[in-house]
Amino acid sequence: MAANLLRNPVLVLNASYEPIHVCAARRALVLLFKGLAEAHENNPEQLRSATRAMALPSVIRLLDYRRIPRQTRALSRKNILMRDHYQCQYCGKSCGAGDLTLDHVLPRSRGGPSSWENLVAACRRCNNRKGDRLPEEANMLLKRRPKPFTLHTNRSLMRQLGTQQASWRKYLFY
Repeated sequence: MAANLLRNPVLVLNASYEPIHVCAARRALVLLFKGLAEAHENNPEQLRSATRAMALPSVIRLLDYRRIPRQTRALSRKNILMRDHYQCQYCGKSCGAGDLTLDHVLPRSRGGPSSWENLVAACRRCNNRKGDRLPEEANMLLKRRPKPFTLHTNRSLMRQLGTQQASWRKYLFY
């Protein structure tokens, strides 16, 4: 049970109260114990040991301002699916991660690179239907043109998470 609590998402704010990251509760507790952050919101659950009980943070704020360089995210299946909101970019169907594949808009067999601009989430049915063709050749249209993961994308993902975490809403600039 405690191991599951340590995986809860925690919103990390910069010293200026700007949302910069989402981490696991375990990492947030380390930052609190080291004196690098302070808790601003707590979950109703408590973490217990044999001699102590402590509140599990939901939102923490770093005590020192961290300059955040222009961020790029690693190109990965998980990040492509998050960018595309776990939705097939051809038919618009929302699916779980296990039901989605990655599709190269310009097929690899035609020299298409594995890049942010060429990869999209696709359900198995649409990916098989498109096959080794361009979307236009398969008479399929993309819902959105693929773009790199940006800071704006990152913030919109935090807002999506905030719909599930009521305590985050006041920090996510709704």
